[in-house]
Amino acid sequence: MEKSRSEIIKRWAKLILPTVAGITGGYLYYYYVGCNRGCAITGNPYTSMLWGGAIGILLTNWKSKPKQKEQKSDEV
Repeated sequence: MEKSRSEIIKRWAKLILPTVAGITGGYLYYYYVGCNRGCAITGNPYTSMLWGGAIGILLTNWKSKPKQKEQKSDEV
């Protein structure tokens, strides 16, 4: 079964959009909350963005496949 172009785009968008949102959130956290006294994550914008992107990926449901309904037959 071949997938249409729109189905492929939707599948990738479900992975990419939360990741980009996480990266953006990581940078905003660094900018507004981050420290400059040697903090491991929030002291560097790149590590903050990396962790934000990782959280964005983890919050997606990227491994799940659509559930298929099982057909039950009534055998007597």
